[in-house]
Amino acid sequence: MHAIVTHIQGYSIHDGPGIRTIVFFKGCALACRWCSNPECISPLPEVGLIKTLCTKCGRCAGVCPQDALAFETDELPRIDRQRCTGCGECIPVCNYNALVLYGKQMSVQEVFSAISRDNIFYQASNGGVTASGGEPLLQPQFVRALFDQCQKSGIRTCLETSGYAASSVLHEVLKSTDHVLFDLKHLNSSIHHQLTGKPNSLVLTNAKLVVESGVEVLFRMPLIPGINDSLQNLRETASFLKGLGSSTHRLELLPYHRLGESKYEALGRLYPMRGLLPAEPAYVESIKHAFEECGIQCSVSR
Repeated sequence: MHAIVTHIQGYSIHDGPGIRTIVFFKGCALACRWCSNPECISPLPEVGLIKTLCTKCGRCAGVCPQDALAFETDELPRIDRQRCTGCGECIPVCNYNALVLYGKQMSVQEVFSAISRDNIFYQASNGGVTASGGEPLLQPQFVRALFDQCQKSGIRTCLETSGYAASSVLHEVLKSTDHVLFDLKHLNSSIHHQLTGKPNSLVLTNAKLVVESGVEVLFRMPLIPGINDSLQNLRETASFLKGLGSSTHRLELLPYHRLGESKYEALGRLYPMRGLLPAEPAYVESIKHAFEECGIQCSVSR
């Protein structure tokens, strides 16, 4: 069994309890305008060009079997995205790491071996592995098999999800999941559709499913200035959480940042949120206070 993984990040303290290793799976049904991992949206491997690292040496010229990479002297290479298959043949010839491959096929055992190296940290901090992306529920059989192996080895599992996946798929993965990080992007379905490309009815249904499963869950909200920070959306989000039961009166805010902007450029895409600046800390605290006034225990991811 194999899956397409963009990278595996060790020693994370922001994506679940304790010290964790994050496995970023490729592919997502949503296309959030603020996405900081655009390399994880497509389910297929993609080649990126980091322009600031390119020396225009020309070593990559003529390497691509699909003729998707063009080079002219003293110019940056050009990648024909229609031709490129993400085979990665061009990656080894670049001595300066200007060409990068987003996504490679890995087996369950390969991913598990990478996770296991930090087992001592998991045991000391009550940490473990987090499946992220992209949307890991698009590769559910792999995630379930990986989580099963982790749990048999005493490694706790965490699913980070947008909630946009078949409920039957989510139900199966939850059987091997110890903790869930569940995003709520906007409570208005029409606006949610405008912002992500999909309505939110399935997301809200799956939020209830997770709560009813009894798996420990932390709901999270990406805080995007001028997008989902209206008082109406805050109140509707708080009301929805309170309607799920007393155990779900917790929400973590994920303040908007621009750390993924360079990856859009590497992939030859325009950054959808160009010009939008992150909110000031004082403003983020005011949103936190607004949720607390609504009866929600609210924290801010740092």
